[in-house]
Amino acid sequence: MGLLEPHGRHGLRDGEAGVTGWIGGIARHAASRGPIELLERVRITVAAGVEGNRHGVIAPGGRGRRQVSLIEAGDWAAATAEAGVNIPWWERRANLLVEDFDLPHGGDVRLRIGKDVVLEIKAEIDPCERMDELAPGLRQALVPDWRGGAGGKVIAAGLIAIGDMVRIEE
Repeated sequence: MGLLEPHGRHGLRDGEAGVTGWIGGIARHAASRGPIELLERVRITVAAGVEGNRHGVIAPGGRGRRQVSLIEAGDWAAATAEAGVNIPWWERRANLLVEDFDLPHGGDVRLRIGKDVVLEIKAEIDPCERMDELAPGLRQALVPDWRGGAGGKVIAAGLIAIGDMVRIEE
């Protein structure tokens, strides 16, 4: 399976499910364990990732692997169902919920979000023990197939909003 075919679903023609998706939710939190703020739109910057979010600034010598975190709506639904709970996606503390889209597995694949923003997928985001604080078994349910989400580095900045298109940048 190739880099752009993590689930075997990226070989589809343009317009089919998996090739393009959309932003279904935007969230940020300014501090560890701090309150989560749900947004309709947000500025994404090269210097700070999701404006106002705690993970966006790249530390000196850092690689920016997690400036912006993304999670697939279907993966979150599958994990919470497996854990037998109904918990909203933002409790995962991801920045962007992507709908009808399969995030590529593996580094350095670029995603365009809306008109201007480009993110480079850098790493899988492993679920932490906090997920089991939300619901026993949720952490393990997020482990398979990158269900915990992906982290990306900002390549091109701009404003994004719920409903913006997400696609792999060729």
